[in-house]
Amino acid sequence: MGQRRVIRVVLDTNVVVSGLLFAGAAGEVVGLWKRGLIRPLLSREILDEYLRVLAYPKFQLTEEEICFLLFREILPWFEVVEEVTDQSLYVPEDPEDDKFLRCAVSGRADFLVSGDQHLLSLPRPPVPVLSVREFLRRIKERP
Repeated sequence: MGQRRVIRVVLDTNVVVSGLLFAGAAGEVVGLWKRGLIRPLLSREILDEYLRVLAYPKFQLTEEEICFLLFREILPWFEVVEEVTDQSLYVPEDPEDDKFLRCAVSGRADFLVSGDQHLLSLPRPPVPVLSVREFLRRIKERP
């Protein structure tokens, strides 16, 4: 029997933070990367945003907890896309979101998974942008 190809995916910050800190659909995505069914990709710019958001006071995480999440839950499972040279503007309404699409293009991602409406509503993104629920549905439907 043939082996299934691992899906390469960029995960928006909202997906990673929700998946690591809360139960629900985003938590299922964490299980997928830990089982090796998906290969999350990130750039330095994305990692910086993950860390910045995890440090928000509303999450009440200590520095040790953030380090645990970084070194045990993120970095061992994610592939770092070293060179994101694309400087295209994909999301005029929120250029900060461009880093996710640039990483997806540079890393040859199959999907970008996000809860961000600016990304989800793009008419012709360079990589398919899916909500968490749509992504999970597609994963479950794979042969």
